[in-house]
Parts: sequence; structure tokens; C-alpha cells
Amino acid sequence: MEPLMEDEEYSVREVVLPSLIPVVPEPELEREDGERRRGRDVIISVDHGPNSKHAFDWALVHFCRLADTVHLVHAVSSVKNDVVYEMSQALMEKLAVEAFQVAMVKSVARIVEGEAGKVICKEAERLKPAAVIMGTRGRSLVRSVLQGSVSEYCFHNCKSAPVIIVPGKEAGDESIVSWTKSGDSKP
Repeated sequence: MEPLMEDEEYSVREVVLPSLIPVVPEPELEREDGERRRGRDVIISVDHGPNSKHAFDWALVHFCRLADTVHLVHAVSSVKNDVVYEMSQALMEKLAVEAFQVAMVKSVARIVEGEAGKVICKEAERLKPAAVIMGTRGRSLVRSVLQGSVSEYCFHNCKSAPVIIVPGKEAGDESIVSWTKSGDSKP
């Protein structure tokens, strides 16, 4: 993948998230500076895979805090394809509801057309988030070196925010969120 040129345009479709998520007033935190009170912008790159969901769960449990805004970014081949858009919109809605239920954070969702690595870096440049969080596809080291990797591309080319790459969960592992919901004392 080659770096996205600064003047290069790309297509985006905003996702209208469900209205069942209540509007939460900005929390009033004493002895906090303005930036912390306002919250941070956090980009979470999502797709339909289990490793993406694992990274999303990890971000909610370990990274996000009350006043943050989670920006869900999903790269697709065409935003004009209604089937792709509807499937992506359903995914974004489900994740936005879960983000509110688990971490009480506000979500914004964007479906972006183009190569995943390039559009994630472009969104990071636009938003200047506290972090870009993404999962891995679960390829072996040799295969990812030969074929390339979205997370590797973002790691090397995303200059406006730190990139957090969450390793994929091993087969049989439970979701992090299910640990917190069930009250188990797993790490």
C-alpha cells in the first residue's frame, strides 16, 4: 500500500446511529483540566471479523473512559453498494449500543470507501484522536510480511496518533466484555 496523498479525496457515508442511546450530559469532573473533562476522541477500526470485535471489546474495557467519543471507522470497497452499506450500518449500530452499555461513551460511525490502511490514517489525520485502536487479522508473521497488513501499514504511516494493535484472541478464549458482565475475576 502506498501513502494516501494529502489532496486525494475519498467517499464517506455517515451512519445515523439508533436513537435508543440516551443523550448523556457532559460529566462535571472536579479538579480536572478542560481536555480531560471534554473527553478524548478514539478511533476504533472495525470490520465483521472476530479479531476486530476483540479489539473493540479491549478498547472499551481498557482504554475508553466516560467522557470519550468513540469513532467507529469501517473501510469498504464501495459506499454506493446498498447491501454493503446496510450490513456495515447494522454492525455500527450494534457496536454503538454496546459501547454505550459497557463504557457509557458516545459513538460516531463512518463507513469510508477505499483501502483500509489509507482511510484509517486519513481519518486519524482529520480527527487527531488520542489513539487508533485496531485488531489483527490473525495471519502468521511470514504471511503478513509477504501480503502486507492493514495494522502494519497504519503502524508505519499514521503520524497523527499512536496506533494500538490488539492481538487476536486465541480460539476458545472468551470475550473481554463477557468477563466484566458476568463478574468473573479473570484478568
